[in-house]
Amino acid sequence: MPDRRSALRAGAGLAVAGALVTACSSGDSDAQSAARASGPAQSAATPSTRAAAPAPRAFPRQPTQITHGPRDRPRVALTFHGQGDPSYARSILETAEKKGAKLTVLAVGTWLDAHPGLARRVLDGGHDLGNHTQHHIGINTLPDKEALAEIRGCADKLDKLTGSIGTWFRPSRAPRATPRVERLARRVGYPHVLSYDVDSLDYTSPGAPAITRKVIGEIRGGSVVSLHFGYADTVAAFPTLLHELDRRGFTAVTTTELLS
Repeated sequence: MPDRRSALRAGAGLAVAGALVTACSSGDSDAQSAARASGPAQSAATPSTRAAAPAPRAFPRQPTQITHGPRDRPRVALTFHGQGDPSYARSILETAEKKGAKLTVLAVGTWLDAHPGLARRVLDGGHDLGNHTQHHIGINTLPDKEALAEIRGCADKLDKLTGSIGTWFRPSRAPRATPRVERLARRVGYPHVLSYDVDSLDYTSPGAPAITRKVIGEIRGGSVVSLHFGYADTVAAFPTLLHELDRRGFTAVTTTELLS
């Protein structure tokens, strides 16, 4: 009798396993099919196959809203608003990595919705990845509920793609967050808001030489520079900008490294 019962249990187990395989195959979602079709790069965007990205970190000696790092070291943070043509983003990331520069990318949630593989691409290059709200609208003017949804929506997207809500939060459509938005960001899990002390004005499309002149003319040790992925002038200016920083003895590091 024990042998007969064992055989029956084994047979039942095989039947259940077969049914599960069939169900999984027939119930395959469009997202799973798309992931297989897009190959390894798309699969790499899921946290199950990679270590989780770094979480936000508190810097006790820094204010809630950070505009720059220590002035006594020749290190700077080049921060990019993550939006626009993904080919521009990839070009800037590749140029940075060839030159040994590290960046901080503040991604817009809808941009990640459209290009989810870029989240892991940023992290795999050794750069910081953070939150620039879900829809890139004027967060300082929104009611609490809507502003919180903007921060949390992008945080949830980052967590889904990388296993972390990202290392930094930067307000959208404003150089600085209001105290109210600072509090909302803390509720989501960001101890600091990342501002900047050098604005490249690249979003005005002034031409590559003007972008380089503006940044080089204002940058100091510890500076945090605001740049954007979505503009051709920024892509054109970036190699020269890195060269000029190097010529002046500055090293481009992540914001986390800048403050550590």
